[in-house]
Amino acid sequence: MPRHYTRGWMACWMVLLLIGTGCSQTDPSPTSPPNIVLIMVDDMGYSDIGPYGGEIPTPTLDRLAADGIRFSQFYNTSRCCPTRASLLTGLYQHQAGIGHMTSEGKWNFDYGTPGFRGFLNRNCVTLAEALKPAGYHTFMTGKWHVGSVDSTKYPLQRGFDKFYGVLAGAFSYFWPHGQRGLMYQNTPLSPPDSLSYYTTDVFTDSAISFIDHRQDDNPFFLYLAYNAPHWPLHAKEADIEKFVGKYQMGWDSVRNARLARQQEMGLLPSDITLAERDARVRPWSEVPDSQRVQSDYRMAVYAAQIHSVDENIGKLVRYLESKGQLDNTLIMFLSDNGGCAEPYKELGGQTMAHINRASYSGSVSYGIGWANASNTPFDLYKTFVHEGGVSTPFIAHWPDGIKLDGGSILHGPAHLIDVMPTVVDLAGASYPTQVGADTITPMEGQSLRTIFETGTRTDPEYLYFEHRKRCAIRAGKWKALAHVDSLNWSLYDLSIDRIESHDVAADHPEVVAELGAAWLRWAERANVLDRGVKPKKSYN
Repeated sequence: MPRHYTRGWMACWMVLLLIGTGCSQTDPSPTSPPNIVLIMVDDMGYSDIGPYGGEIPTPTLDRLAADGIRFSQFYNTSRCCPTRASLLTGLYQHQAGIGHMTSEGKWNFDYGTPGFRGFLNRNCVTLAEALKPAGYHTFMTGKWHVGSVDSTKYPLQRGFDKFYGVLAGAFSYFWPHGQRGLMYQNTPLSPPDSLSYYTTDVFTDSAISFIDHRQDDNPFFLYLAYNAPHWPLHAKEADIEKFVGKYQMGWDSVRNARLARQQEMGLLPSDITLAERDARVRPWSEVPDSQRVQSDYRMAVYAAQIHSVDENIGKLVRYLESKGQLDNTLIMFLSDNGGCAEPYKELGGQTMAHINRASYSGSVSYGIGWANASNTPFDLYKTFVHEGGVSTPFIAHWPDGIKLDGGSILHGPAHLIDVMPTVVDLAGASYPTQVGADTITPMEGQSLRTIFETGTRTDPEYLYFEHRKRCAIRAGKWKALAHVDSLNWSLYDLSIDRIESHDVAADHPEVVAELGAAWLRWAERANVLDRGVKPKKSYN
Protein backbone atom coordinates (compact mmCIF):
# COMPACT_ATOMS: atom_id res chain seq x y z
CA MET A 1 0.00 0.00 0.00
CA PRO A 2 1.53 3.37 -1.00
CA ARG A 3 2.03 5.59 2.02
CA HIS A 4 0.56 8.69 0.35
CA TYR A 5 -3.00 8.16 1.55
CA THR A 6 -4.87 8.47 4.82
CA ARG A 7 -8.48 8.30 6.06
CA GLY A 8 -11.05 9.09 3.33
CA TRP A 9 -8.45 9.12 0.60
CA MET A 10 -7.22 5.67 1.59
CA ALA A 11 -10.73 4.29 1.21
CA CYS A 12 -10.90 5.54 -2.37
CA TRP A 13 -7.50 4.07 -3.13
CA MET A 14 -8.47 0.72 -1.64
CA VAL A 15 -11.39 0.53 -4.06
CA LEU A 16 -9.02 1.14 -6.95
CA LEU A 17 -6.47 -1.44 -5.80
CA LEU A 18 -8.98 -4.18 -5.06
CA ILE A 19 -10.67 -4.11 -8.43
CA GLY A 20 -10.17 -7.50 -10.04
CA THR A 21 -8.68 -10.66 -8.63
CA GLY A 22 -5.34 -10.34 -10.32
CA CYS A 23 -3.92 -12.66 -12.95
CA SER A 24 -0.82 -14.63 -13.67
CA GLN A 25 1.59 -12.50 -15.70
CA THR A 26 3.11 -14.89 -18.22
CA ASP A 27 5.84 -14.04 -20.66
CA PRO A 28 4.07 -13.51 -23.97
CA SER A 29 5.42 -15.14 -27.09
CA PRO A 30 7.43 -12.86 -29.38
CA THR A 31 4.63 -13.10 -31.97
CA SER A 32 1.99 -11.77 -29.60
CA PRO A 33 0.66 -8.28 -30.24
CA PRO A 34 2.76 -5.99 -28.07
CA ASN A 35 1.68 -4.21 -24.96
CA ILE A 36 1.75 -0.49 -25.71
CA VAL A 37 2.78 2.20 -23.24
CA LEU A 38 2.46 5.81 -24.37
CA ILE A 39 4.08 8.30 -21.98
CA MET A 40 3.42 12.01 -22.42
CA VAL A 41 5.05 14.77 -20.40
CA ASP A 42 3.73 18.31 -20.28
CA ASP A 43 5.52 21.53 -21.33
CA MET A 44 8.97 19.90 -21.47
CA GLY A 45 11.43 21.30 -23.99
CA TYR A 46 13.42 19.47 -26.66
CA SER A 47 16.73 19.43 -24.79
CA ASP A 48 15.74 18.85 -21.15
CA ILE A 49 16.46 15.11 -20.94
CA GLY A 50 19.78 13.32 -21.27
CA PRO A 51 19.15 11.61 -24.65
CA TYR A 52 18.50 15.06 -26.15
CA GLY A 53 21.47 16.88 -24.62
CA GLY A 54 20.16 17.82 -21.18
CA GLU A 55 22.10 17.78 -17.94
CA ILE A 56 19.13 16.75 -15.77
CA PRO A 57 19.80 13.14 -14.69
CA THR A 58 17.37 10.89 -16.56
CA PRO A 59 18.92 7.40 -16.30
CA THR A 60 15.75 5.55 -17.27
CA LEU A 61 15.19 7.59 -20.41
CA ASP A 62 18.91 7.26 -21.14
CA ARG A 63 18.49 3.49 -20.97
CA LEU A 64 15.35 3.42 -23.14
CA ALA A 65 17.11 5.55 -25.77
CA ALA A 66 20.33 3.51 -25.60
CA ASP A 67 18.45 0.22 -26.03
CA GLY A 68 15.83 1.66 -28.38
CA ILE A 69 15.66 4.49 -30.91
CA ARG A 70 15.01 8.20 -30.88
CA PHE A 71 13.86 10.72 -33.48
CA SER A 72 15.55 14.07 -34.07
CA GLN A 73 12.62 15.58 -36.01
CA PHE A 74 9.41 14.48 -34.35
CA TYR A 75 6.59 17.03 -34.24
CA ASN A 76 3.67 17.91 -31.97
CA THR A 77 1.07 20.68 -32.38
CA SER A 78 2.72 23.25 -30.04
CA ARG A 79 0.14 23.13 -27.24
CA CYS A 80 -1.22 20.74 -24.65
CA CYS A 81 -4.83 19.91 -25.55
CA PRO A 82 -4.45 20.14 -29.36
CA THR A 83 -1.51 17.76 -29.09
CA ARG A 84 -3.54 15.35 -26.96
CA ALA A 85 -6.36 15.47 -29.49
CA SER A 86 -4.02 14.69 -32.36
CA LEU A 87 -2.06 12.02 -30.48
CA LEU A 88 -5.17 10.18 -29.30
CA THR A 89 -6.93 10.19 -32.68
CA GLY A 90 -4.33 10.08 -35.45
CA LEU A 91 -5.86 13.24 -36.93
CA TYR A 92 -4.89 16.86 -37.01
CA GLN A 93 -6.37 18.52 -33.96
CA HIS A 94 -8.98 20.54 -35.86
CA GLN A 95 -10.38 17.35 -37.41
CA ALA A 96 -10.83 15.99 -33.88
CA GLY A 97 -12.61 19.18 -32.74
CA ILE A 98 -9.88 20.89 -30.67
CA GLY A 99 -8.35 23.53 -32.92
CA HIS A 100 -7.73 25.87 -30.01
CA MET A 101 -8.30 24.81 -26.37
CA THR A 102 -10.82 22.85 -24.33
CA SER A 103 -13.60 24.42 -22.31
CA GLU A 104 -13.20 24.15 -18.54
CA GLY A 105 -14.28 26.28 -15.61
CA LYS A 106 -14.99 29.83 -16.77
CA TRP A 107 -13.30 29.28 -20.14
CA ASN A 108 -15.44 28.45 -23.16
CA PHE A 109 -13.56 27.42 -26.30
CA ASP A 110 -16.57 25.93 -28.07
CA TYR A 111 -16.88 28.25 -31.07
CA GLY A 112 -19.71 26.18 -32.56
CA THR A 113 -17.77 25.10 -35.66
CA PRO A 114 -16.45 21.59 -36.34
CA GLY A 115 -12.78 22.41 -35.87
CA PHE A 116 -13.23 24.43 -32.69
CA ARG A 117 -15.64 22.67 -30.35
CA GLY A 118 -13.33 22.41 -27.34
CA PHE A 119 -13.75 18.63 -26.98
CA LEU A 120 -13.14 15.45 -28.99
CA ASN A 121 -15.90 15.04 -31.54
CA ARG A 122 -17.56 11.77 -32.57
CA ASN A 123 -16.04 11.73 -36.05
CA CYS A 124 -12.82 10.40 -34.54
CA VAL A 125 -11.85 7.37 -32.50
CA THR A 126 -9.24 7.36 -29.76
CA LEU A 127 -6.36 4.93 -29.49
CA ALA A 128 -8.33 3.18 -26.75
CA GLU A 129 -11.44 2.91 -28.93
CA ALA A 130 -9.34 1.47 -31.77
CA LEU A 131 -7.51 -1.07 -29.60
CA LYS A 132 -10.36 -2.31 -27.42
CA PRO A 133 -12.06 -4.35 -30.20
CA ALA A 134 -8.67 -6.00 -30.84
CA GLY A 135 -8.74 -7.44 -27.31
CA TYR A 136 -6.63 -4.85 -25.54
CA HIS A 137 -7.13 -3.67 -21.99
CA THR A 138 -7.12 0.13 -22.11
CA PHE A 139 -5.83 2.16 -19.17
CA MET A 140 -5.13 5.83 -18.58
CA THR A 141 -3.65 7.76 -15.70
CA GLY A 142 -2.81 11.45 -15.52
CA LYS A 143 -3.99 14.52 -17.40
CA TRP A 144 -6.93 14.18 -19.82
CA HIS A 145 -7.55 17.74 -21.13
CA VAL A 146 -9.55 16.86 -24.25
CA GLY A 147 -13.06 17.53 -22.97
CA SER A 148 -14.75 17.69 -19.59
CA VAL A 149 -17.92 19.78 -19.81
CA ASP A 150 -20.04 16.66 -19.28
CA SER A 151 -19.52 12.96 -18.62
CA THR A 152 -19.99 11.95 -22.26
CA LYS A 153 -16.55 13.39 -22.89
CA TYR A 154 -14.66 11.59 -20.10
CA PRO A 155 -11.99 8.93 -20.72
CA LEU A 156 -14.30 5.98 -20.01
CA GLN A 157 -16.70 7.30 -22.63
CA ARG A 158 -13.80 7.40 -25.13
CA GLY A 159 -12.70 3.78 -24.83
CA PHE A 160 -10.68 3.50 -21.64
CA ASP A 161 -11.47 0.67 -19.23
CA LYS A 162 -9.84 2.40 -16.27
CA PHE A 163 -8.98 6.03 -15.55
CA TYR A 164 -7.35 7.78 -12.62
CA GLY A 165 -6.30 11.38 -12.98
CA VAL A 166 -7.50 14.92 -13.59
CA LEU A 167 -9.65 16.20 -16.43
CA ALA A 168 -8.30 19.77 -16.35
CA GLY A 169 -5.23 21.30 -17.96
CA ALA A 170 -3.30 22.48 -14.88
CA PHE A 171 -3.53 21.47 -11.25
CA SER A 172 -1.60 21.12 -8.02
CA TYR A 173 0.84 18.24 -7.75
CA PHE A 174 0.29 17.98 -3.99
CA TRP A 175 -3.40 18.75 -3.58
CA PRO A 176 -5.54 18.48 -6.73
CA HIS A 177 -8.93 19.80 -5.75
CA GLY A 178 -12.14 21.48 -6.95
CA GLN A 179 -12.58 21.71 -10.71
CA ARG A 180 -8.92 20.71 -10.97
CA GLY A 181 -9.44 17.71 -8.74
CA LEU A 182 -8.93 13.97 -9.00
CA MET A 183 -11.24 11.47 -10.61
CA TYR A 184 -11.36 7.67 -10.55
CA GLN A 185 -13.40 6.21 -13.40
CA ASN A 186 -16.27 8.74 -13.69
CA THR A 187 -16.33 9.62 -10.00
CA PRO A 188 -14.77 12.80 -8.55
CA LEU A 189 -12.59 12.10 -5.51
CA SER A 190 -11.97 14.11 -2.38
CA PRO A 191 -8.59 15.86 -2.36
CA PRO A 192 -5.74 13.84 -0.88
CA ASP A 193 -5.26 14.57 2.82
CA SER A 194 -1.59 13.72 3.06
CA LEU A 195 1.21 16.14 2.16
CA SER A 196 3.22 13.18 0.87
CA TYR A 197 0.83 12.88 -2.09
CA TYR A 198 2.54 13.78 -5.38
CA THR A 199 0.85 13.36 -8.75
CA THR A 200 3.87 12.01 -10.62
CA ASP A 201 4.23 9.18 -8.09
CA VAL A 202 0.55 8.34 -7.85
CA PHE A 203 -0.15 8.42 -11.58
CA THR A 204 2.61 5.82 -11.96
CA ASP A 205 1.44 3.70 -9.03
CA SER A 206 -2.11 3.73 -10.40
CA ALA A 207 -0.89 2.69 -13.86
CA ILE A 208 1.01 -0.26 -12.39
CA SER A 209 -2.04 -1.23 -10.33
CA PHE A 210 -4.28 -1.22 -13.41
CA ILE A 211 -1.86 -3.46 -15.31
CA ASP A 212 -1.34 -5.77 -12.34
CA HIS A 213 -5.07 -6.32 -11.77
CA ARG A 214 -6.00 -7.41 -15.28
CA GLN A 215 -8.38 -10.34 -15.42
CA ASP A 216 -6.51 -12.16 -18.21
CA ASP A 217 -3.28 -12.15 -20.16
CA ASN A 218 -4.56 -10.06 -23.06
CA PRO A 219 -2.25 -7.21 -24.07
CA PHE A 220 -2.73 -3.79 -22.57
CA PHE A 221 -2.55 -0.21 -23.76
CA LEU A 222 -1.47 2.33 -21.15
CA TYR A 223 -1.62 6.08 -21.71
CA LEU A 224 0.40 7.68 -18.91
CA ALA A 225 0.01 11.46 -19.18
CA TYR A 226 2.07 13.24 -16.53
CA ASN A 227 1.31 16.85 -15.65
CA ALA A 228 5.03 17.40 -15.01
CA PRO A 229 6.83 19.65 -15.65
CA HIS A 230 3.92 22.02 -16.43
CA TRP A 231 3.50 24.92 -14.00
CA PRO A 232 2.97 25.27 -11.08
CA LEU A 233 6.53 24.55 -9.96
CA HIS A 234 5.84 21.73 -7.52
CA ALA A 235 8.48 19.18 -6.59
CA LYS A 236 9.39 17.13 -3.55
CA GLU A 237 11.85 18.88 -1.25
CA ALA A 238 14.36 16.02 -1.41
CA ASP A 239 14.38 16.23 -5.20
CA ILE A 240 14.72 20.01 -5.21
CA GLU A 241 17.77 19.85 -2.97
CA LYS A 242 19.55 17.73 -5.59
CA PHE A 243 19.53 20.70 -7.96
CA VAL A 244 19.67 23.91 -5.92
CA GLY A 245 22.83 25.77 -6.85
CA LYS A 246 23.49 23.74 -9.98
CA TYR A 247 22.10 26.42 -12.29
CA GLN A 248 24.16 29.34 -11.04
CA MET A 249 26.08 29.15 -14.32
CA GLY A 250 22.97 30.56 -16.00
CA TRP A 251 20.95 29.94 -19.13
CA ASP A 252 23.66 30.98 -21.61
CA SER A 253 26.08 28.34 -20.36
CA VAL A 254 23.32 25.73 -20.20
CA ARG A 255 22.35 26.38 -23.82
CA ASN A 256 25.95 26.14 -25.03
CA ALA A 257 26.60 22.91 -23.12
CA ARG A 258 23.39 21.29 -24.34
CA LEU A 259 24.12 22.13 -27.96
CA ALA A 260 27.62 20.68 -27.66
CA ARG A 261 26.19 17.41 -26.34
CA GLN A 262 23.51 17.29 -29.05
CA GLN A 263 26.21 17.64 -31.68
CA GLU A 264 28.51 15.12 -30.02
CA MET A 265 25.81 12.43 -29.87
CA GLY A 266 24.82 13.03 -33.51
CA LEU A 267 21.35 14.27 -32.70
CA LEU A 268 21.96 17.55 -34.54
CA PRO A 269 24.50 18.54 -37.24
CA SER A 270 27.96 19.62 -36.13
CA ASP A 271 27.56 22.99 -37.87
CA ILE A 272 24.24 23.98 -36.31
CA THR A 273 24.30 27.09 -34.13
CA LEU A 274 22.06 28.42 -31.38
CA ALA A 275 19.07 30.56 -32.21
CA GLU A 276 19.54 34.03 -30.83
CA ARG A 277 18.72 34.49 -27.18
CA ASP A 278 15.19 35.83 -26.70
CA ALA A 279 15.36 39.62 -26.83
CA ARG A 280 13.41 39.83 -23.55
CA VAL A 281 16.12 37.88 -21.72
CA ARG A 282 19.29 39.46 -20.41
CA PRO A 283 22.66 37.80 -20.78
CA TRP A 284 23.26 35.88 -17.56
CA SER A 285 26.27 38.10 -16.88
CA GLU A 286 23.87 41.05 -16.44
CA VAL A 287 21.49 39.31 -14.01
CA PRO A 288 21.87 40.64 -10.43
CA ASP A 289 23.00 38.16 -7.77
CA SER A 290 19.68 38.26 -5.91
CA GLN A 291 17.77 37.35 -9.07
CA ARG A 292 20.31 34.67 -9.92
CA VAL A 293 19.45 32.92 -6.67
CA GLN A 294 15.72 32.97 -7.47
CA SER A 295 16.29 31.92 -11.09
CA ASP A 296 18.55 29.08 -9.99
CA TYR A 297 15.85 27.90 -7.59
CA ARG A 298 13.10 27.99 -10.20
CA MET A 299 15.18 25.92 -12.59
CA ALA A 300 16.09 23.54 -9.76
CA VAL A 301 12.39 22.86 -9.10
CA TYR A 302 11.75 22.34 -12.81
CA ALA A 303 14.70 19.93 -13.03
CA ALA A 304 13.39 18.09 -9.96
CA GLN A 305 10.02 17.63 -11.67
CA ILE A 306 11.67 16.00 -14.70
CA HIS A 307 13.98 13.90 -12.54
CA SER A 308 10.95 12.58 -10.66
CA VAL A 309 9.26 11.64 -13.95
CA ASP A 310 12.34 9.64 -14.92
CA GLU A 311 12.42 7.88 -11.56
CA ASN A 312 8.78 6.93 -11.95
CA ILE A 313 9.23 5.66 -15.50
CA GLY A 314 12.02 3.57 -14.00
CA LYS A 315 9.53 2.15 -11.50
CA LEU A 316 7.23 1.15 -14.37
CA VAL A 317 10.08 -0.37 -16.38
CA ARG A 318 11.24 -2.44 -13.41
CA TYR A 319 7.68 -3.67 -12.88
CA LEU A 320 7.41 -4.76 -16.53
CA GLU A 321 10.77 -6.51 -16.24
CA SER A 322 9.68 -8.34 -13.10
CA LYS A 323 6.64 -9.70 -14.96
CA GLY A 324 8.57 -10.73 -18.07
CA GLN A 325 6.67 -8.11 -20.07
CA LEU A 326 9.31 -5.54 -21.01
CA ASP A 327 10.63 -7.12 -24.20
CA ASN A 328 7.21 -7.28 -25.83
CA THR A 329 6.10 -3.83 -24.68
CA LEU A 330 6.39 -0.88 -27.02
CA ILE A 331 7.18 2.17 -24.88
CA MET A 332 6.91 5.56 -26.56
CA PHE A 333 7.90 8.78 -24.79
CA LEU A 334 7.28 12.35 -25.92
CA SER A 335 6.29 15.88 -24.85
CA ASP A 336 3.14 17.77 -25.79
CA ASN A 337 4.89 20.97 -26.84
CA GLY A 338 8.09 22.92 -26.44
CA GLY A 339 9.23 24.62 -23.26
CA CYS A 340 6.77 27.16 -21.88
CA ALA A 341 7.63 30.87 -21.76
CA GLU A 342 4.43 31.89 -19.98
CA PRO A 343 5.15 34.50 -17.28
CA TYR A 344 5.55 33.68 -13.62
CA LYS A 345 4.31 35.61 -10.61
CA GLU A 346 6.99 37.49 -8.71
CA LEU A 347 7.53 35.92 -5.34
CA GLY A 348 7.70 39.13 -3.33
CA GLY A 349 11.02 38.28 -1.73
CA GLN A 350 9.98 34.74 -0.85
CA THR A 351 11.65 31.64 -2.15
CA MET A 352 9.69 28.76 -3.59
CA ALA A 353 10.20 26.85 -0.34
CA HIS A 354 7.81 29.27 1.42
CA ILE A 355 4.89 28.40 -0.86
CA ASN A 356 2.38 26.11 0.81
CA ARG A 357 3.00 22.73 -0.79
CA ALA A 358 -0.66 21.84 -0.52
CA SER A 359 -1.94 24.88 -2.40
CA TYR A 360 -2.52 25.60 -6.04
CA SER A 361 0.15 28.21 -6.63
CA GLY A 362 -1.12 29.81 -9.80
CA SER A 363 1.11 30.45 -12.79
CA VAL A 364 4.50 30.23 -11.12
CA SER A 365 6.90 28.97 -13.78
CA TYR A 366 10.61 28.98 -14.48
CA GLY A 367 10.63 31.98 -16.82
CA ILE A 368 11.57 32.88 -20.37
CA GLY A 369 15.34 32.49 -19.99
CA TRP A 370 15.07 28.86 -18.90
CA ALA A 371 12.35 28.12 -21.48
CA ASN A 372 14.81 29.39 -24.08
CA ALA A 373 17.33 26.90 -22.71
CA SER A 374 14.77 24.07 -22.64
CA ASN A 375 14.28 24.40 -26.39
CA THR A 376 17.99 24.44 -27.26
CA PRO A 377 18.96 25.16 -29.99
CA PHE A 378 15.64 26.29 -31.46
CA ASP A 379 13.70 29.54 -31.53
CA LEU A 380 10.49 30.29 -29.63
CA TYR A 381 8.23 28.19 -27.43
CA LYS A 382 4.94 26.52 -26.67
CA THR A 383 2.04 27.89 -28.82
CA PHE A 384 4.42 28.86 -31.65
CA VAL A 385 4.79 26.73 -34.79
CA HIS A 386 8.52 27.44 -35.00
CA GLU A 387 10.80 24.50 -34.17
CA GLY A 388 10.98 25.54 -30.52
CA GLY A 389 7.23 25.11 -30.21
CA VAL A 390 6.58 21.94 -32.21
CA SER A 391 9.74 19.82 -31.77
CA THR A 392 9.57 17.03 -29.20
CA PRO A 393 11.85 14.26 -28.02
CA PHE A 394 10.47 10.92 -29.17
CA ILE A 395 11.93 7.69 -27.81
CA ALA A 396 10.70 4.22 -28.79
CA HIS A 397 11.77 1.06 -26.94
CA TRP A 398 10.58 -2.43 -27.93
CA PRO A 399 13.22 -5.19 -27.82
CA ASP A 400 11.01 -7.77 -29.58
CA GLY A 401 10.00 -5.47 -32.40
CA ILE A 402 12.59 -2.77 -33.10
CA LYS A 403 15.29 -4.32 -35.26
CA LEU A 404 17.69 -1.37 -35.38
CA ASP A 405 20.84 -1.11 -33.31
CA GLY A 406 20.20 0.29 -29.85
CA GLY A 407 20.86 4.00 -29.68
CA SER A 408 19.97 4.61 -33.33
CA ILE A 409 18.85 8.15 -34.15
CA LEU A 410 16.30 8.61 -36.94
CA HIS A 411 16.50 11.92 -38.77
CA GLY A 412 13.42 11.79 -41.00
CA PRO A 413 10.37 13.88 -40.05
CA ALA A 414 7.51 12.23 -38.12
CA HIS A 415 4.44 13.53 -36.31
CA LEU A 416 1.83 12.72 -33.69
CA ILE A 417 -0.53 11.62 -36.44
CA ASP A 418 1.80 8.64 -37.03
CA VAL A 419 1.10 7.09 -33.61
CA MET A 420 -2.44 5.87 -34.37
CA PRO A 421 -1.50 4.05 -37.61
CA THR A 422 1.53 2.55 -35.84
CA VAL A 423 -0.56 1.24 -32.96
CA VAL A 424 -3.32 -0.09 -35.22
CA ASP A 425 -0.72 -1.79 -37.42
CA LEU A 426 1.20 -3.46 -34.59
CA ALA A 427 -1.91 -4.51 -32.67
CA GLY A 428 -3.61 -6.06 -35.69
CA ALA A 429 -6.54 -3.75 -35.04
CA SER A 430 -9.03 -2.37 -37.54
CA TYR A 431 -9.54 1.35 -37.92
CA PRO A 432 -13.27 1.94 -38.38
CA THR A 433 -14.94 3.97 -41.09
CA GLN A 434 -18.23 4.19 -39.19
CA VAL A 435 -19.20 3.99 -35.52
CA GLY A 436 -22.96 3.93 -35.08
CA ALA A 437 -24.33 6.86 -37.03
CA ASP A 438 -20.99 8.68 -37.04
CA THR A 439 -18.64 8.66 -40.02
CA ILE A 440 -15.03 8.40 -38.85
CA THR A 441 -12.43 10.63 -40.46
CA PRO A 442 -9.62 8.57 -42.04
CA MET A 443 -6.22 8.56 -40.35
CA GLU A 444 -3.79 11.23 -41.56
CA GLY A 445 -0.44 9.67 -40.68
CA GLN A 446 1.54 6.57 -41.59
CA SER A 447 2.85 3.71 -39.49
CA LEU A 448 6.32 3.84 -38.00
CA ARG A 449 6.63 0.05 -38.31
CA THR A 450 8.98 0.14 -41.28
CA ILE A 451 11.20 2.57 -39.38
CA PHE A 452 11.25 0.18 -36.42
CA GLU A 453 12.25 -2.68 -38.71
CA THR A 454 14.48 -1.04 -41.33
CA GLY A 455 15.24 2.50 -40.19
CA THR A 456 13.59 4.08 -43.20
CA ARG A 457 10.20 4.89 -44.67
CA THR A 458 8.83 7.23 -47.28
CA ASP A 459 8.71 10.69 -45.74
CA PRO A 460 5.29 12.35 -45.55
CA GLU A 461 4.60 14.62 -48.49
CA TYR A 462 3.49 17.43 -46.18
CA LEU A 463 3.12 18.06 -42.45
CA TYR A 464 0.75 20.84 -41.42
CA PHE A 465 0.51 23.14 -38.43
CA GLU A 466 -1.85 25.83 -37.11
CA HIS A 467 -2.39 27.24 -33.67
CA ARG A 468 -3.69 30.66 -32.69
CA LYS A 469 -3.58 31.63 -36.40
CA ARG A 470 0.13 30.76 -36.59
CA CYS A 471 0.60 28.51 -39.62
CA ALA A 472 3.35 26.25 -40.89
CA ILE A 473 3.89 23.54 -43.46
CA ARG A 474 6.81 21.13 -43.79
CA ALA A 475 7.73 19.37 -47.07
CA GLY A 476 11.09 17.63 -47.30
CA LYS A 477 13.75 20.11 -46.29
CA TRP A 478 11.43 23.09 -46.64
CA LYS A 479 9.35 24.70 -43.91
CA ALA A 480 7.14 27.74 -44.49
CA LEU A 481 5.71 29.96 -41.74
CA ALA A 482 2.94 32.56 -41.86
CA HIS A 483 -0.02 34.14 -40.08
CA VAL A 484 -3.44 33.03 -41.26
CA ASP A 485 -4.75 36.58 -41.68
CA SER A 486 -2.20 37.38 -44.38
CA LEU A 487 -0.45 34.17 -45.43
CA ASN A 488 2.70 36.09 -46.23
CA TRP A 489 5.04 33.12 -45.99
CA SER A 490 8.61 33.00 -44.82
CA LEU A 491 10.65 29.99 -45.94
CA TYR A 492 13.46 28.03 -44.31
CA ASP A 493 15.71 25.24 -45.50
CA LEU A 494 15.77 23.00 -42.44
CA SER A 495 18.58 20.85 -43.84
CA ILE A 496 20.96 23.72 -43.13
CA ASP A 497 18.85 26.06 -40.96
CA ARG A 498 16.85 24.16 -38.35
CA ILE A 499 16.92 27.25 -36.11
CA GLU A 500 14.92 29.16 -38.76
CA SER A 501 17.23 32.14 -38.90
CA HIS A 502 17.48 32.81 -42.67
CA ASP A 503 14.28 33.50 -44.59
CA VAL A 504 14.84 32.42 -48.21
CA ALA A 505 11.30 33.00 -49.48
CA ALA A 506 12.47 35.66 -51.95
CA ASP A 507 14.92 33.18 -53.48
CA HIS A 508 12.36 30.40 -53.98
CA PRO A 509 8.97 31.89 -54.93
CA GLU A 510 7.91 28.65 -56.64
CA VAL A 511 8.41 26.70 -53.37
CA VAL A 512 6.45 29.33 -51.44
CA ALA A 513 3.59 29.14 -53.95
CA GLU A 514 3.49 25.33 -53.79
CA LEU A 515 3.57 25.18 -50.00
CA GLY A 516 1.09 28.00 -49.60
CA ALA A 517 -1.39 26.30 -51.91
CA ALA A 518 -0.93 22.96 -50.14
CA TRP A 519 -1.46 24.50 -46.71
CA LEU A 520 -4.65 26.24 -47.83
CA ARG A 521 -6.08 23.05 -49.34
CA TRP A 522 -5.39 21.25 -46.06
CA ALA A 523 -6.81 24.08 -43.96
CA GLU A 524 -10.05 24.04 -45.93
CA ARG A 525 -10.54 20.25 -45.69
CA ALA A 526 -9.35 19.90 -42.06
CA ASN A 527 -11.72 22.43 -40.43
CA VAL A 528 -8.97 25.00 -39.82
CA LEU A 529 -10.71 27.92 -41.51
CA ASP A 530 -14.20 27.46 -40.12
CA ARG A 531 -14.22 30.18 -37.45
CA GLY A 532 -15.23 32.91 -39.86
CA VAL A 533 -11.56 33.87 -40.23
CA LYS A 534 -10.49 33.64 -43.84
CA PRO A 535 -7.06 34.50 -45.17
CA LYS A 536 -6.81 37.58 -47.33
CA LYS A 537 -4.57 35.84 -49.84
CA SER A 538 -5.72 32.90 -51.95
CA TYR A 539 -3.48 30.28 -53.55
CA ASN A 540 -6.28 28.56 -55.48
